[in-house]
Amino acid sequence: MKLLVLIIAALVLLAIGALAVFVFVIQNVETPDYVTVERDGAFEIRDYPSLVVAEAIGSGSRREALSAGFGMLARYIFARERGGGKIAMTAPVIQQRSESIAMTAPVTQSRAPDGEWVVRFILPAEYGLGQLPAPVNPDVRLKEMSAQRRAAVRFSGSTKDAALAEREAALRDWMVARGLDAAGPAVYAYYNDPFTPGFLRRNEVLIDIAVQVTEAKTPPD
Repeated sequence: MKLLVLIIAALVLLAIGALAVFVFVIQNVETPDYVTVERDGAFEIRDYPSLVVAEAIGSGSRREALSAGFGMLARYIFARERGGGKIAMTAPVIQQRSESIAMTAPVTQSRAPDGEWVVRFILPAEYGLGQLPAPVNPDVRLKEMSAQRRAAVRFSGSTKDAALAEREAALRDWMVARGLDAAGPAVYAYYNDPFTPGFLRRNEVLIDIAVQVTEAKTPPD
């Protein structure tokens, strides 16, 4: 009986320790600033400023592509394939289907036939595009994404394909009810590593809204 109590106590201490580490890491990892335009439960409309990102293309299933793209980007920011210092890790890691977009009005999209996915790291705000070391891997590229208004839904738990599809469908229905037109494919945002318990995870689905946005202002402290 005493052994069982000791085991339970040890498990509780481990859980508390894991939660403390989780809170510390989340509070100390940079995330992009945005201005909340509207909030409706788990749904939001946000204005994002321009963001500098590193991106790579992964092929195959969503999870396979995420793993491949993450590996290439991690080798870039941790200076494993180039000279210079490391770049701080940020959150979230974002992923969306690779699209060929016709430059017309209105904007139209067509899904790439080869099942490619774009995986992106949002780089720390202190860096401008010209301040970053050039990638050695030709499959990694740096770019600046313009300011954009996005619809978002936040959730915890699973990021399996079915869960993401369900949240994306709910977000699209919410947008339709408000007369908001999508301006691109859904973006999946992952804020935590795979070892974080599901109930502690922060996941999001975001969809660009077809509206002109000037540079978003940094929200007040």
